[in-house]
Amino acid sequence: MKKTLLIVVSLLVVAAIYWQFSREEQIAVRLTNVEQGRVEATVANTRAGTIKACQRSRLSMPIGGQVANLLVDEGDLVAEGQVLIQLWNDDQQARVVEAKTRVTAAGEFAKESCHRAANDARELKRKQGLAAKKLISEETLDAAQTLASVSSFSCAKARAGVETAEANVALQAALYEKTRLRAPFAGVVAEINGEVGEYITPSPPGVATPPAIDLIARNCLYVSAPIDEVDAAAIELQMPARISLDAFRGQVFRGHVTRIAPYVKEFEKQARTVDIEVAFDALPDDLTLLIGYSADIEIILSQRDNALRIPTETVIDGNRVLLYDAATGLLSYRQFKPGLSNWTSTEVVEGLSEGEAILLSLDTEGAVDGARVAPISPTIR
Repeated sequence: MKKTLLIVVSLLVVAAIYWQFSREEQIAVRLTNVEQGRVEATVANTRAGTIKACQRSRLSMPIGGQVANLLVDEGDLVAEGQVLIQLWNDDQQARVVEAKTRVTAAGEFAKESCHRAANDARELKRKQGLAAKKLISEETLDAAQTLASVSSFSCAKARAGVETAEANVALQAALYEKTRLRAPFAGVVAEINGEVGEYITPSPPGVATPPAIDLIARNCLYVSAPIDEVDAAAIELQMPARISLDAFRGQVFRGHVTRIAPYVKEFEKQARTVDIEVAFDALPDDLTLLIGYSADIEIILSQRDNALRIPTETVIDGNRVLLYDAATGLLSYRQFKPGLSNWTSTEVVEGLSEGEAILLSLDTEGAVDGARVAPISPTIR
């Protein structure tokens, strides 16, 4: 009896030791399921991109002069055609007034000349009637014809003088307009170089000088970013894209490809890139996007809905994953055939089934082929 009891106790001790040993050998791991969802093939920029404006003009005065009125401040929103800077132009305003007065004078002279021409024409007609009745001489008729012709020419000359005076008004108005810098489009004033009373001189040919006004349009923004030359070959115009900004982490903006540079940039021998431009589909109403913000783009080359997929981080070299067997608690290699893939998801064409559990935490020490594991999260179906 004592011997039997001793054997039972020994077996219980051995079983407890084995159970404790087996429990300690289990490795806590995180698993994930093979599931259905959207899978995309994407490419991303190799270095940070930059937000730019579709329209940006560094405006300068076409002529030199003294700044009389600075009509905007940095940060102001301006409308198309709005005057931004005005130079001292009293002399040119006077020339415009003088030119308009000359138009008035030329018009009055033209009226006088043309009235005289009309009167001479009527007199010629009357004398032609008298000549037909032999009541006046041929010499008198010839004199009337000559006078009517000269008067007609004087009328035409006077009318041409009006046109000349009007052209001079247009010329003086254009010269006057050169003293005023207008906004070529609606936008925001980014920078002003100059103060009231200072003299502005146009840039000599080939010599760059700071612009008087740096004007940026706000209704159209895009991101310019470099893409590796290998990835750029698959990109086409109008492809959808996602835009993310360091200034607004966690937010993603939709866009589309609007330009693919027709050449490759070579910053380094091993880093050849192509500049890609992605325009925003719609600008956010609740955020102010500043020109110059750093930005990243992810261009969607192709996508497939309701595809069998796994997280890309679970894939081991050779298109393998570590499959979890719930019955034995063991991990084992399983090879599969991949399809579309990006940084987050990889499509499974064959080799895995929906609902199967695979190792998510590949960096877990000891979680290798044949290891006994205990899943901790997420919950496996």
